[in-house]
Amino acid sequence: MRSFEKYFRQNRLPHLWCPGCGNGIAMKAIVQAVERKGFTQDNTVIVSGIGCSSRASGYMDFDTLHTAHGRAIPFATGIKLANPELNVIVITGDGDCTAIGGNHFIHGARRNVDLTVVLFNNDIYGMTGGQASPMTPLNKKATTAPYGTVDRPFDACHLAQAAGATFVARSTAYHVTHLTDMIEKGLSNKGFSLIEAVVQCPTAYGRKNKMSDPSKMMMWMRDNAVMKAAWDKLPAGDRGEKFEIGVLYEDQYTDYAAAYEEVIDKAGGNK
Repeated sequence: MRSFEKYFRQNRLPHLWCPGCGNGIAMKAIVQAVERKGFTQDNTVIVSGIGCSSRASGYMDFDTLHTAHGRAIPFATGIKLANPELNVIVITGDGDCTAIGGNHFIHGARRNVDLTVVLFNNDIYGMTGGQASPMTPLNKKATTAPYGTVDRPFDACHLAQAAGATFVARSTAYHVTHLTDMIEKGLSNKGFSLIEAVVQCPTAYGRKNKMSDPSKMMMWMRDNAVMKAAWDKLPAGDRGEKFEIGVLYEDQYTDYAAAYEEVIDKAGGNK
């Protein structure tokens, strides 16, 4: 058994994700980052919401919570405040995090809760029928947008930064080592960390948009993902469908649990 495999519930495998789905790659990147950091199964908690991505918590051999739709971040916040020594990782999807969970997302970032949020972005609601999500690219098709979306999509990384997150990064299922690096950096940040993991969905998204071959979807990631240093030099007119990956933003600010402890001290609660 390879060292990282101890972090999986072997009796729950193989997983139920569609052939070619990128979620398994992102899940493996998380456990490899956890291993690199030296975290244990006793001091790490995995929290997920509802959706394809959120099934990951059931396969991971930690204390895990599979919570209500969009509510992973408030559940995780409660865990972190109850025991600030725990390493709390949130696994969510583009719909779970930025639609029904949107307010929890921005307020978790605003408060700078010490959570590492890994957003599996497959550009669609995969589990519930292939509806367009707030991150479905413009003009792409979905069951709720048979002629193409007209809603401008969220950029979750920009949203997290604007809301107050202190670490923001993006990578893809193609750039496996890089994705693991980004998650590891997020785990090292004392505060709210968002890592967007761009993953392929050949079934719900790909079939609607003439990209049903998962290998071609990964080649699209390879050809369109641009490291941030190169992105910053790329003229706006040459960007097209390309997108930046890497550490997009870093800052330092008091995390929420530490700020809350100060309030308790002022109230005399630690005497």
